[in-house]
Amino acid sequence: MKAPAAIPADRCQRGRDALKILLGGMLGLVVAMGIGRFVYTPILPLMQRDLGLSHAQAGVLAGLNYLGYLAGAIACSCAPQLLRSRSLGLAALLTSILTTLAMGLTTSLHLWALLRLAAGAASALLFILIAAEVGDSLARRGYGHWAGNLYGGIGLGIALSGLLVPALDRLGGWAAAWLGSGLLAALLALLGVALGRRTRRLPWVAPPELGSPQGLRPIALLAFAYFCEGLGYVVSATFLVTIIAGNSQLAPYAGYSWVAVGLAAAPSTLLWPLLARRIGFRCALLAAYAVQGAGIWLSSQATSLAAILFVALSFGATFLGIVALTLAEGRRRLPRNPAQAAAVLTASFGIGQMLGPMVAGWLADIEAGFALPLQLAAGCVALAALLTLVDRRQRQTLDP
Repeated sequence: MKAPAAIPADRCQRGRDALKILLGGMLGLVVAMGIGRFVYTPILPLMQRDLGLSHAQAGVLAGLNYLGYLAGAIACSCAPQLLRSRSLGLAALLTSILTTLAMGLTTSLHLWALLRLAAGAASALLFILIAAEVGDSLARRGYGHWAGNLYGGIGLGIALSGLLVPALDRLGGWAAAWLGSGLLAALLALLGVALGRRTRRLPWVAPPELGSPQGLRPIALLAFAYFCEGLGYVVSATFLVTIIAGNSQLAPYAGYSWVAVGLAAAPSTLLWPLLARRIGFRCALLAAYAVQGAGIWLSSQATSLAAILFVALSFGATFLGIVALTLAEGRRRLPRNPAQAAAVLTASFGIGQMLGPMVAGWLADIEAGFALPLQLAAGCVALAALLTLVDRRQRQTLDP
């Protein structure tokens, strides 16, 4: 009986390096997205409780954060050489941490606005830099198939912030929540950077040249649907915890609803593409829109723990999955220049998610509640589904 063949040492080393790179990247997304971008959602009701922040003001702060995110994404699309700048990545990481900390050190609405704008730009730069660097590093080590796991860091960061904020609130209210989140981000960033530095450097390989720009007609309806999705989903992304906290019976569960969102989001970027390969791309995307729209609509009248659990899980399980499916479809439609497709789709989505919280917050103040904004948000998601349904360019399956 022959002994099993030994695994080459170099292969083992590449596997260890790939795991460290993946974990470091996931920690980077916890910092950049789960904390830097989304921790505002569970902290918002604390700011409203302690400082009297209106829904309209809260919506403006959220909209400015998404404006910064849009600007950062467009900057990377227009200047792809930024994707090779380690100094820019470190600067964005430091900015994300410092802007989170600084939110707890002032009560100036104008300073908050600047901080959220800067945090949005930093989160976009980090997201794109980490995705590019980790994806390339994994591929060069023969582990490119692990790349989808990277985006689970966003969901894990959301879940972690949902657990952390209620505990920090008991220590010192809204300010402690921001300061504690910033300190946690700093610790996780140090760990992520340390993991990345403990891997062997492989020579950088220049990416293939992009094809000439293509017309945007193939992705026009896709981009419009993605705009509607950004406009609709962001109402829950911004105000979900605030909405639940506004119900006296459900308020104790408000912060923890964000944990459910994160846990549902973590595997979604892997599960939705897998489902698309089984039932077809259009069916999968329509299913995601249907689940998300139902959850948003139900959140306007949820009065039980079971209802808010469905609201949180349906939102968390779909918003990143819709992003993954839509960007994959954009790459398919503009195969000669996938970066152009990503830029246009990101811009469309970004404009929607920038406008959504501003309009929703303004309407919530006028209507003294979120029923109307949530119904309109559900309508936007339904419109995205309708556009997907009538889009003749939608393929039925994902490429293997």
